[in-house]
Amino acid sequence: MIDIHSHILPGLDDGARSFEQAVEMVQLAAVNGTTDLVATPHSDLRYSYRPEEIDGRLVELREAVGNVIQLYRGCDFHLHYENLQDALSNPTKYTINGKRYLLVEFDDRIILQNTAELLERLQIVGIIPIITHPERNPLLRKRLDDLADWVASGALIQVTAQSFLGRFGQAARHATEELMSRRLVHFVASDAHDLKHRSPSLQASFQFVRRHYGGARAEALFVENPRATLKGTELPAEVLSTQKPARRWLSFYR
Repeated sequence: MIDIHSHILPGLDDGARSFEQAVEMVQLAAVNGTTDLVATPHSDLRYSYRPEEIDGRLVELREAVGNVIQLYRGCDFHLHYENLQDALSNPTKYTINGKRYLLVEFDDRIILQNTAELLERLQIVGIIPIITHPERNPLLRKRLDDLADWVASGALIQVTAQSFLGRFGQAARHATEELMSRRLVHFVASDAHDLKHRSPSLQASFQFVRRHYGGARAEALFVENPRATLKGTELPAEVLSTQKPARRWLSFYR
């Protein structure tokens, strides 16, 4: 499995509390079947995003864990003005593995009226926005039709693995089921922050999705679609078949 959303790097945000815990988190992910893991520190009004420092921490972590797993850099990107302007000027700064896909987190207190326009502006410069864990956002849970419109315009959606299992409450679980039934989920990721309460293990959720939605769906959400983000390639055609054609991405991402 490939996990595109995790907070495994210590000292950068509210994720791993120490280097030792970071090593344990990576090892736990690997033991439970994760082959590739993207470290996605927050970039928001509380935490600054420093790519060189992040890359340095990744080098240290790779040396400590060896070849048990492949590690990459990404970002849990909060959609606010300063972040947006910087991303538009530096399209690969925050994206997964420096390619085309960007995890976009929404505030749980307000959804901007021009959200559709902001997502489109990202796409104009070649960034494919992945809306993270809308099932956990009380405002987005009430706006599934808006989510469907944003997906039709080229955005994608990632839900948290443990939402399938009720870890974030029944409202989040029901929203996850509704998003799945409407085929609006493109990725499942751990959003891991620690070893116990928000674990990097995807195994139980993968088995749940395979039992309830089929093996092909599980492979797409946990393996095939996430692999496309690492390579910067298009998702399989059948995944996007219900979406309207999005604006063409710029050639320098080829």
